[in-house]
Amino acid sequence: MVQSISLSLPESITSSTGVRVKVVALFKTLGTLTLLLIALPFNAFIMLISLLWGIVQFPKKAVVGAHQQTILVSGAKMTKALQLARCFHAAGHRVILIEGHKYWLSGHRFSKAVSRFYTVPAPEEDPQAYIQALVEIVKKEKVDVYVPVCSPVASYYDSLAKPPLSEYCEVFHFDADITKMLDDKFAFTDQARSLGLSVPKSFKITDPQQVINFDFSQETRKYILKSISYDSVRRLNLTKLPCDTSEETAAFVNSLPISPEKPWIMQEFIPGKELCTHSTVRDGELRLHCCSNSSAFQINYENVENPQIREWVQHFVKSLALTGQVSFDFIQAEDGTVYAIECNPRTHSAITMFYNHPGVADAYFGKTPLAAPLEPLTSSKPTYFIYHEIWRLTGIRSWKQFQTSVNTLVRGTDAVYSLNDPIPFLTLHHWQIPLLLLKNLQELKGWVKIDFNIGKLVELGGD
Repeated sequence: MVQSISLSLPESITSSTGVRVKVVALFKTLGTLTLLLIALPFNAFIMLISLLWGIVQFPKKAVVGAHQQTILVSGAKMTKALQLARCFHAAGHRVILIEGHKYWLSGHRFSKAVSRFYTVPAPEEDPQAYIQALVEIVKKEKVDVYVPVCSPVASYYDSLAKPPLSEYCEVFHFDADITKMLDDKFAFTDQARSLGLSVPKSFKITDPQQVINFDFSQETRKYILKSISYDSVRRLNLTKLPCDTSEETAAFVNSLPISPEKPWIMQEFIPGKELCTHSTVRDGELRLHCCSNSSAFQINYENVENPQIREWVQHFVKSLALTGQVSFDFIQAEDGTVYAIECNPRTHSAITMFYNHPGVADAYFGKTPLAAPLEPLTSSKPTYFIYHEIWRLTGIRSWKQFQTSVNTLVRGTDAVYSLNDPIPFLTLHHWQIPLLLLKNLQELKGWVKIDFNIGKLVELGGD
């Protein structure tokens, strides 16, 4: 919609709009860099104390497993990759971390859990070069298992890489046809429905007119529109349909980039509690599972016992004999029924809740069936991201909000910081993100927000 409007406006207006965007981007980026610079001495002090504490405590000798393996983990910019690297390293395995060339600046590469770090081509730009780079790393480092910690874009390409990589190592990921089905919000709901599992009523939309012509009068619930392909910005838009008037509905739908090439899903909006999960599965066996309350911008994780959701996931993964990592978003309605609203065939950041669990590596690589899926330890604290929590303090408008924020900090633990591995806490916040901001400053592109969890700037049309 923005593009079609700009084409019809006088050049002077579009020029002034472009200048305004660049000016806003300039001050926003400079302001953020200044705040990070102010925080740097405090972060550096925390890291220094942690390192000294490690020396004073005479750290234990590194664990070397009886069956040590070399594990290749992708997604180095993201906290979930760091978490898995730490878990695998703690079990005595050797970890190789990789990321796309754009994120050569990954702060997690400096973790003591990481043996080597490589960058690879962006798979969406050159799939063959990406696959070849993976093969070369696997051969050079004698990798035993590849565990993709995929971005939404990379999950399918990692499936395409599975056959050539499987000649040299195990690939803990789904085949391409399974990944494509799981990642397609409409195909996934169809698959789940065919297995007798509860999902919302859904329609595949390839033309805005389908929504405009839809007879909402026959429906008891509202609907929402979601892009079937990943959209880091528009995924937060949960506008309920129909709008107050048919004109507003038409205007909203026509503003979205819906086409046969970029289909959307119109899904029944079910009021209730939002929850998200992460599951690690092997041959249909649910080996590791966690569930957390969810939100559109998810940066807090606390394990929630929900037997209905666990049973739903167990039924689904067993029916398809899945092997890999899969996460689901659920709505639990007021009557207790759980509805899966979408699936992501990749690691979920909820894996950070396993920060102190000694059994994660065995859940991934062990061949012996488990008596029950591993869940976060009862002693584990909720995880958060301290810089996000500090920023939230600026929005506090009541004593109750202040108490909630303080309670979050006191009860939980930072998902990146580790007393035994403190350097990534410094390098994420004061190397990785500042370098991304400086690159953005050169281009004055503008950005929506910083996601410290995923380790990137969320940009319109970004990755």
